Amino acid sequence: MGNRADDEGTDVEIYRKPLTDTVHADTPTGADEQLLALLDQLGFERKTLRPAGPSGPTCIWHEAPGHLSEDEKKQLATRAAPTLLMAGYIVYIPDYLFDPAAYQDAVTQIRNRSTSSTQHLAVAPEAPASDRLGIDSGTLTAATPPAPLPATQPPAPRTR
Repeated sequence: MGNRADDEGTDVEIYRKPLTDTVHADTPTGADEQLLALLDQLGFERKTLRPAGPSGPTCIWHEAPGHLSEDEKKQLATRAAPTLLMAGYIVYIPDYLFDPAAYQDAVTQIRNRSTSSTQHLAVAPEAPASDRLGIDSGTLTAATPPAPLPATQPPAPRTR
């Protein structure tokens, strides 16, 4: 049983479930715990559906909290994208959920944290390669300066 991330080949597929106001963040079947935990830290709620029988995969997905307004869900989805991209994940978010102001704010916060982290890391010993880009309590840290993020460009429309 697949989901949109499986179908599209992305690490995170963010979308509004048809005929509802539920915003989903799907990850591929068998996604690693690091990605799932990052989505938790970014404010999405993890949902799990275990098979009724002894076999079959456990389905895991994330949703924006139901108590958020439509605009708040849109902002949550958009603000998650830069952090996921900086962590090396392939993310898709449709235009109808993309909020340019929320994206720009998230990029600015990442750049500010990266600048202060880089200044502190300049006197710190070299971190192991596995720790050079990681998430610690929701904070993006990097031993090397991050690649620049686009200022406010929404993703290109998907074509099939």
